[in-house]
Amino acid sequence: MLSININQVELFNERTNEFTYLKPIVLKLEHSLISISKWESKWHKPFSTSNKTPSEMRDYIRCMTLNGDIDPAYYEALSGKDITNIENYINDEMTATTFKSGNDKKTSSKKIVTSEEIYYWMIALNIPFECEKWHLNRLLTLIRVCNIKNSPKKKMSKKDIYARNRAINQANRNKYNSKG
Repeated sequence: MLSININQVELFNERTNEFTYLKPIVLKLEHSLISISKWESKWHKPFSTSNKTPSEMRDYIRCMTLNGDIDPAYYEALSGKDITNIENYINDEMTATTFKSGNDKKTSSKKIVTSEEIYYWMIALNIPFECEKWHLNRLLTLIRVCNIKNSPKKKMSKKDIYARNRAINQANRNKYNSKG
């Protein structure tokens, strides 16, 4: 979860020519599958597409908000630094898990992933729905780990088997000082 402090905000109403003030607030944000589902249901496009307008991004921040119904003026009051912090939080891996390059089948294809597909993966892999509240990158890492662990062991090619056996035989010859 990310907390963003928004100090008192001064707003000017041009219709009434009056200043109004919004109280200081702490936004509690979570980049999760639930947030993406809310955003996709409103905008009718996949969140994974990279180009978002500033209003779409501010609306996603609204979808990420955990502390109830917040006045939309607070989202307009977010500074550039706040937006950068939120984007850094969204892009953070949130896990210590790493993958070898052989297992690196991160969605490099042009396939667009929507929240419904991620829910399908959760169902197919028996991942409990409580995980939909996790940081999205952590959830995707769990899905990836489950896929790797559930995939059949890769068989060695004959070439690899022969090379491994040659290396073992050579190591044994060296160890026992034999010629063959």
